[in-house]
Amino acid sequence: MNLAARDQQVIWHPFTQQKNMPNPVPIIKGAGTVLYAENGSSYIDAISSWWVTLHGHAHPYIAEKIYQQALTLEQVIFAGFTHEPAVRLAERLLPILPGNMSRIFYSDNGSTSTEVALKMAVQYWWNQGQQQRKKILAFRNAYHGDTFGAMSVSDRSVFTLAFHDLLFEVIFIDTPTPENISNSQEIIREYGAEIAAFIYEPLVQGAGGMKMYAPNLMNELLRTVKQSGIICIADEVMTGFGRTGRLFACQHLTEQPDIICLSKGLTGGTMALGVTACNSRIYEAFVQDDKYKTFFHGHSFTANPLACTAALASLDLLEKESCREKINWISHSNEEFAVTLNTYPPIKDVRQLGTLLAFEIVQGKDGYLNSISAVITQKAMEQGVYIRPLGNTVYIMPPYCITETELEKVYSVLLSILAGITG
Repeated sequence: MNLAARDQQVIWHPFTQQKNMPNPVPIIKGAGTVLYAENGSSYIDAISSWWVTLHGHAHPYIAEKIYQQALTLEQVIFAGFTHEPAVRLAERLLPILPGNMSRIFYSDNGSTSTEVALKMAVQYWWNQGQQQRKKILAFRNAYHGDTFGAMSVSDRSVFTLAFHDLLFEVIFIDTPTPENISNSQEIIREYGAEIAAFIYEPLVQGAGGMKMYAPNLMNELLRTVKQSGIICIADEVMTGFGRTGRLFACQHLTEQPDIICLSKGLTGGTMALGVTACNSRIYEAFVQDDKYKTFFHGHSFTANPLACTAALASLDLLEKESCREKINWISHSNEEFAVTLNTYPPIKDVRQLGTLLAFEIVQGKDGYLNSISAVITQKAMEQGVYIRPLGNTVYIMPPYCITETELEKVYSVLLSILAGITG
């Protein structure tokens, strides 16, 4: 029995309809941008395996660092203990994060990093004796993860449909445009005294369809939020570590958050790790004599030494001038390719920010359940490129190690698929 058949006997895959599920593709090796399948096929990973892989698969430098750490210390409880990789990672992250962050709280993944942020924000006001500030402000179309708090602050969509009556109340506003920002500001002023925090994906809403919005309008909205004392939480799980052309998407903005959530590219995509960073305003509210005001939150694998070591190795690579140059080159190439895409009639709303490029296929209803996604994925894989559209939203977000030849192939495959749709 081959690997795919064995898989279907025992595995439940994420975001996958189980009935009539197609055979999963058995991947036996990854190197650089390329995934190698059991049957000998290979695929350029044009979406960085769900946006996590920064420097390519099986990077030897990261692998060697993890190996050396595994020989020394692989795991230790992080309540009452500490270790060098966790301290050193925090020491390196804090100076480069936007917003004058002062403390790092470790967790396991992107969803848990946002859960931590929400709990920090709500308890901040509880510790201050302002228990009336419990509401959360969030954007429509948002996605912050699949745990219950993260689902609550995400858009009510196909991802959350079965759980709507279990999710806590959230005040939703639209991402800012010249036409709607005044209305959003009125809502913020009306409910400001009840709102604990505003959580947002800076400039790009990822799983909601790679929706992008303008920095100047976001700055204006954040100023209004801050006038009410509301805690600002930037979910940089997807946008962090160079994806938008700058190290963090918040660096496109002048108004900075109180809390930042990180994961995905944090370890270069090598293993799971979450970070919730906060500024001194948030942290000091938990430095109390009253034991009830402790932040009672943690995970078994909090600050796992191997994961922290992978993150340190990824930062080493990210800080190299050659990596910064590749990010700039990918960004510029995407910008040029966007011009070409605009000449193809079956698409709309071509948009680009840094290494991310996205557009919609004009076929059927917009949204995650549009069946065009599976068709495009299959056609691309037949030509040696792996992409996974979000319904009719097609996007690319390649690893930074992608070569000119590989990126040109990704572009040409996209154009050939679009030409077929046009025909």
